[in-house]
Amino acid sequence: MIGSANLNIMLKAARKAGKSLVKDFREVENLQVSVKGAGDFVSKADITAEKILKEELLGARPTYGWIAEEGGEIAGEDPTRRWIVDPLDGTTNFLHGLPHWAISIALEHKGKIVAGVIYDAAKDEMYFAEKGNGAWMNESRIRTSGRNRMIESIFATGLPFAGRSDLPETLQDLARLLPACAGVRRWGSAALDMAYVATGRYDGFWERRLHSWDLAAGIILVQEAGGLVEPLTPGDNIVDSGEVICANEPIFETFAKVIRG
Repeated sequence: MIGSANLNIMLKAARKAGKSLVKDFREVENLQVSVKGAGDFVSKADITAEKILKEELLGARPTYGWIAEEGGEIAGEDPTRRWIVDPLDGTTNFLHGLPHWAISIALEHKGKIVAGVIYDAAKDEMYFAEKGNGAWMNESRIRTSGRNRMIESIFATGLPFAGRSDLPETLQDLARLLPACAGVRRWGSAALDMAYVATGRYDGFWERRLHSWDLAAGIILVQEAGGLVEPLTPGDNIVDSGEVICANEPIFETFAKVIRG
């Protein structure tokens, strides 16, 4: 696939930051880690990766805005475009030596996500999508699964940790969903959860209390792979609310009804 100039900038930035993260991942025991909050850590590797991404993305498009997990928000000269970046989604996995984490980059234009890249550097799987051009993993076009029965479907979510207040809601979700499906997975990276929906590995995903950088790239990946993406509360803005539900088209309505109660 030949992408736009912006998409190629995103892919190049993701590969460069991914190379740095893989190097640090091999030496995970030696990383200097500081506690950012209960169950939420930030590492030297994370900060270095964000610096690389910032240099690459803003270096190529200096007028665009910027929002990222570690570096905060920068208003660009061009108010219609901004980069939404997570340099390391799945930090806890990374710091425990679990090879399931990703770089997530999205480009927002006039409030809509128009391009997204999710790079699983540990497995060298590059997921990317651009509005109107489909979704891809490396050289292959990807599509959501064709399953249309809940009992055959696998779903993914995040589980609240460290005393988060959304635990009761999540337990209620699971109580409704588990008897109706083939299983629920919690692998610790919302970006990869959405990428896996796009490629048909999961049939659906939902989660609350995410940040814009966790899910922005995943929105367009799922959409361009033929899936449906909505806010958990109809009418909300997904990027602003941090709550999302997505699935393949055949299963979406039934799945959403179960999760929304």
